[in-house]
Amino acid sequence: MESAAVGAMSEEENAAVQEAAELPGSATGSESMFRAPTKIPILLDTDIGSDIDDAVALAYLLKQPQCELLGITTVSGEPEKRASLADAVCQAAGRSGIPIHVGTGKPLLVAQRQPEASQFEALQNSYPHRLFEPNHTAVEFLRQTIRARPNEITLLTIGPLTNIALLFAADPEIPAMLKQLVMMGGRFFPSSPDGANGEWNILCDPHAAAIVFEARVPKLIAVGLDVTEQCTMAAEECRERFIEVGGPLLSVAAMAEVWFRHTQKITFHDPLAAALIFEPELCGVVDTRVDVELCQPGKVGDTLLRQEGTLSGHQVARAVNSKAFFAHYFAIVGAGKQ
Repeated sequence: MESAAVGAMSEEENAAVQEAAELPGSATGSESMFRAPTKIPILLDTDIGSDIDDAVALAYLLKQPQCELLGITTVSGEPEKRASLADAVCQAAGRSGIPIHVGTGKPLLVAQRQPEASQFEALQNSYPHRLFEPNHTAVEFLRQTIRARPNEITLLTIGPLTNIALLFAADPEIPAMLKQLVMMGGRFFPSSPDGANGEWNILCDPHAAAIVFEARVPKLIAVGLDVTEQCTMAAEECRERFIEVGGPLLSVAAMAEVWFRHTQKITFHDPLAAALIFEPELCGVVDTRVDVELCQPGKVGDTLLRQEGTLSGHQVARAVNSKAFFAHYFAIVGAGKQ
């Protein structure tokens, strides 16, 4: 196990940011005919270590040939342990060079709902990983990386939105400098009798979520609980398929055993949001405006659709082809396996 203290961005990471800012050279003639498919630059903000689906999503991004993963930031309780978990998955994929930065461990105003990164125990004396200090360098890393590549980056958020709210508050120009923001968060079409609209990532920091939904991002796509709950897989099938595929999913399988103490299935919330970036036809979406309830007792954190705001740049997923999603997911993570 390698130990590393993470503070300000290293010289290597600063060089990577500067290199990212340079436009690729143009190709002419026959060269342009054989250009590799354009990669999509992505920053991932995650609370990996609570629900297992964050690690499942990260394994997908690491294997997705169209993904240029610029860096990972962690959020929520014990963010330094979450960084170690992300690093373990990266190392299992042979991608140890991806920048990983520790973010904030506490929500803006509400009480902490997930103080621990319980899956960290799966790494003990096992999968190689670095140790991180709680230096909270995530927001500055995100700010510098986005400014280096204006209007190019997709920001993928699969945890509470605290880091992103702090980023937008610290540098109000950043939202408009993104290409898009894709999130797993919210519940928009409730079917329960009580009409509950709560979803974990939003409930963990509703005030941060409200800041993010109010920001002037060119395009914001929210994949909510109504849709992701249609993408579930039983624990035994997950074990078999993760081990069969190998690579980064071997480390994920070890983390999943901690998760399986509480439930015997995995819902692929975050992997669906990640896959939608590359395969938008997997989900039907609707144009709308999303607000977050902050005042009504018992409803704080509910995500509300305001149909009159259809030109706000918000889209929410309305339906999913779950069969096509699983086929796509395992085709990507299993690519190259002999």
